[in-house]
Amino acid sequence: MSIIPSTLSFTRLIRLVIISALLVVVAACQSAVAPTPTPLPTSTPEPTRTIGISISRLANPFFVSLRDGAAEAAERLGVEIVVEDANDDAEAQAAQVQALIDQGVAALLINPVDADAIVASIEAANAAGIPVFTIDRSAAGGEVVAHIASDNLAGGEMAGNYLAETLNETGNVVELRGIEGTSAAQDRGAGFNQAMADYPNMTVIVSETANFSLEEGETVFAAILEANADIDGVFAHNDDMILGAVEAARAAGRLEDIQFVGFDAVDAAVDAVEAGDLLATVAQQPAEMGRLGIETAVKVLNGETVAESIPVDLALITR
Repeated sequence: MSIIPSTLSFTRLIRLVIISALLVVVAACQSAVAPTPTPLPTSTPEPTRTIGISISRLANPFFVSLRDGAAEAAERLGVEIVVEDANDDAEAQAAQVQALIDQGVAALLINPVDADAIVASIEAANAAGIPVFTIDRSAAGGEVVAHIASDNLAGGEMAGNYLAETLNETGNVVELRGIEGTSAAQDRGAGFNQAMADYPNMTVIVSETANFSLEEGETVFAAILEANADIDGVFAHNDDMILGAVEAARAAGRLEDIQFVGFDAVDAAVDAVEAGDLLATVAQQPAEMGRLGIETAVKVLNGETVAESIPVDLALITR
């Protein structure tokens, strides 16, 4: 006896075969599709660091050059700067530095109006964990990471020696001093007077303060000229004062009788040397100071160790 399968059972079998084949095809297609990649977490860009710069007096072209050197370095290194002008006012500088501290700057570059008065401001920055750097002029206290400046003592001595040599080591000279509380005035004056002590026939007949000011340099020296008929040379602690003294001598008709030496080599002083009005000026590099100040601060912010004293070369510009 033979058995013949029913039509219904055969049809079901065909359907099962077809369905199985379709499932295999679908599975193969799904395995061929690449999985969707998991998006990587996006990183938040690091905020730009801000460095505060407190400058004693931007009316002085020397400090304009210093600021410009700092600005160039800041742009190159990707940091921002906030520059405050104290206008030779120690109290104003203290308020400005405190405002920078409150703003939360990453570092502070300070060119002190007064070496003693600035100490409390530096200590406030220390307490806030903000690294402090002094530039051109030093501070009498507080924790300073590095001081960037020329050797003002050596510069004053350089000026004194050149003036003495030009006068054949004999003559009466006048010293016009800068702001008394600044390290620049103290060091330049000390270097100059050390040089004078080496020449027995050189006499500093007058030493008066003219506060780094062109106007005061002119008025103070005009009074000195009236009181002293015999003046052979003048050294001023900066170019503004010596240029004022030149104008006073010109007005008194005594410009040709006196040799003038300044300090800083600002453009007007270099022009005066070329014109024959100034004997010489000691050349600092204020733009280099500004550049080094920013570069040094950025190194420290990046965890690097820097020297406590960073010198900037001097040179004597003569006729």
